[in-house]
Amino acid sequence: MRCVVPLVIRPEVVGEGGIQPVTFEFTTFEWIEAVGWLASALTVATYTMNTMIPLRILAIASSVCFAFYASVLQLWPLLAMELLLLPINVYRFWQIVSLRGKLKTSSKSAEPDFSIIKAYGKQRRIKAGTVVFSCGDAVDRLYFLAQGRVLIEEIDIELSAGEIFGEMAFFTDEAVRTATARCVEDATVFEIDEKRFMRLQFEDPSFGMSVMRTITRRLIENAQRARPMPNPVSLAQVRHSPT
Repeated sequence: MRCVVPLVIRPEVVGEGGIQPVTFEFTTFEWIEAVGWLASALTVATYTMNTMIPLRILAIASSVCFAFYASVLQLWPLLAMELLLLPINVYRFWQIVSLRGKLKTSSKSAEPDFSIIKAYGKQRRIKAGTVVFSCGDAVDRLYFLAQGRVLIEEIDIELSAGEIFGEMAFFTDEAVRTATARCVEDATVFEIDEKRFMRLQFEDPSFGMSVMRTITRRLIENAQRARPMPNPVSLAQVRHSPT
């Protein structure tokens, strides 16, 4: 788009036809083309980003510039495409920021919260004394204990309401249970399969963080429990033995 502006310079110059103003015509800077080039540069810059937040910010800026460019030049297909891409990029940007906030909240939380499994899992009521799964069984479920108590027999640990169990087998190459879980009293559990477990970790990173923290804590507790304790008698003999 060209904008021609007449520029009149005075005083007048006397020519053959009498006194005439001296007039120059010049073309102003084509600012709308500059907007188009800026939008193109922003689009190219999105392909150089290594992280998602800067990429989405540049994509949003590019869509805004292209939408303005297309509206001025009446490029309707381009305008329609950018008006479609703009809310998509804004929504994806909001998702990323929201997930980062959840991760920060989860890292500051002292107690993990697994209640979200209720929204994804299948409820199951189990009678006292019933074996939920046995050592060596194939892995098919992760369980959230909503009510009751469950005993992990091999390591003699009793779990109460609000905890998960059966999660470690999802992270082993053999994909088999490493312990037996038995209900100490009537219990209500919510179970999810591996597919929903992976989906839940993707949709709610705070859940995945809580699972990792729980697994780490249990592995440390198991290692400490398996560590042989020193014999008090032997230690006393060492202290009082002559040197």
